[in-house]
Amino acid sequence: MSQDQQPGSEGDFLVTFFLVVSDQDRSRNFYQSVFGGKVLRERDPVILEVANATLILNDGGGPTDDKPTVTLTTPPDPDQVSAFLNIRVTDIATASKVWSARGAEFLTEPKDHGGEIRAYIRDPDGHLIEVGQTTPTPSS
Repeated sequence: MSQDQQPGSEGDFLVTFFLVVSDQDRSRNFYQSVFGGKVLRERDPVILEVANATLILNDGGGPTDDKPTVTLTTPPDPDQVSAFLNIRVTDIATASKVWSARGAEFLTEPKDHGGEIRAYIRDPDGHLIEVGQTTPTPSS
């Protein structure tokens, strides 16, 4: 970004997802094998390109000078979630079969909810991942 550009103007930043993991190698292998993630950095932190997103996988830790009251940790209770990854697919039946064969464990089979069909996966640390397929709505 040049000095005359203002932060937040189109094209001068990139949004990535940072996930705290307990084992960088195990998590890297999960995202690489299940979703075909391309490893950009092996560890400390792991950086992966998954489809059109970048994931950063790193160990947790205590407060630092720039976040003095914040501790990074894996989900303490995987059944209480405040954020999750959302993956959209064109064919959820195929995606669930392929990703299950690669080691993903779906909480249920895909469920039809009218405007979408969706199912959920947990990564090795319990981070929730929604897999959804938008379904056509009938014309009025």
